[in-house]
Amino acid sequence: MTKVTTLGQFIIEKQADFPYAKGELSRLLRDIGIAAKIVNREVNKAGLVDILGDNGTTNIQGEGQKKLDVYADEQFISALRSGGECCVVASEEHDDCIFINSKISQNAKYIVCIDPLDGSSNIDVNVSVGTIFSIYRRTTTDGPAQIDEILQKGERQVAAGYVIYGSSTMLVYTTGKGVNGFTLDPSIGEFCLSHPNMTIPSRGTIYSINEGNYTKFPQGVKDYIKYCQVEDAMSDRPFTSRYIGSMVADIHRNLIKGGIFLYPTTSSHPNGKLRLMYECNPLAFVIEQAGGKATDGHRRIMEIEPHHLHQRTPIFIGSSEMVEKVEAFVRLSDTQLIGAAD
Repeated sequence: MTKVTTLGQFIIEKQADFPYAKGELSRLLRDIGIAAKIVNREVNKAGLVDILGDNGTTNIQGEGQKKLDVYADEQFISALRSGGECCVVASEEHDDCIFINSKISQNAKYIVCIDPLDGSSNIDVNVSVGTIFSIYRRTTTDGPAQIDEILQKGERQVAAGYVIYGSSTMLVYTTGKGVNGFTLDPSIGEFCLSHPNMTIPSRGTIYSINEGNYTKFPQGVKDYIKYCQVEDAMSDRPFTSRYIGSMVADIHRNLIKGGIFLYPTTSSHPNGKLRLMYECNPLAFVIEQAGGKATDGHRRIMEIEPHHLHQRTPIFIGSSEMVEKVEAFVRLSDTQLIGAAD
């Protein structure tokens, strides 16, 4: 009989991998897992209840909030409040940080950045959506947490991961000791270890980008897309274009099969569109721990200094050889631009 390892069991077994192994991080990860189960239940029955469609409000990004967006945000914040291990939550759905000052959280040491429901524009059409989370440890325990404790570089994350609500629901996370994936077994209501020690192939044949924005892309990115489309049997080209429109879903597929996800700067978003703190940093941590790379075309994503909560960045993330290739195209284009200016 095959031994089944639940998320809770796995976290406890691996607790010693974390330098502050006193159980707080383990409990925090379990709190996130519990909230994910609740959100999964609502995602699965969304077509049967009045939870689809617009909520009539917008978030700090100026994006319309879906009803399930708001529900997911409430569930994760509630779980983190109740758990007592989190002192601050930074959510995509809120202008400012949410400081948790309850009695049980007065000694909490962790900060959570979260995108409660990534890809929510896909909710109404039954396409995979997800949750992205990032966990930091406070840099001091002196008084309430301050904003500079929240704005830490990605390389200081102590844990990060995502939940994908698809044909099956999976929770994938890392604490800096590799990447492991857990699939929700609805018959027992538990996340069970299904993908131990996940690694991303060093190269793949899939590129994921919204080619509808092609005319707005920098020249280096346009050149890379053309490279992907040109036939070359020696390098398995042309590559296959696959873009779901849910970052979690695109990256999850590429993590398993090999590939690259690109969201560059555009003429309409010169600083990039995806958020550094609760989208790019956590997924960069996961992909790097799986053997891949994540950059903005010039710098490692996790080395970027954050200056504000909703900071945006371009990102190229996935199989290491593919990311290095697009970086080479970006550098060449930059060199040509400098030469033309001279």
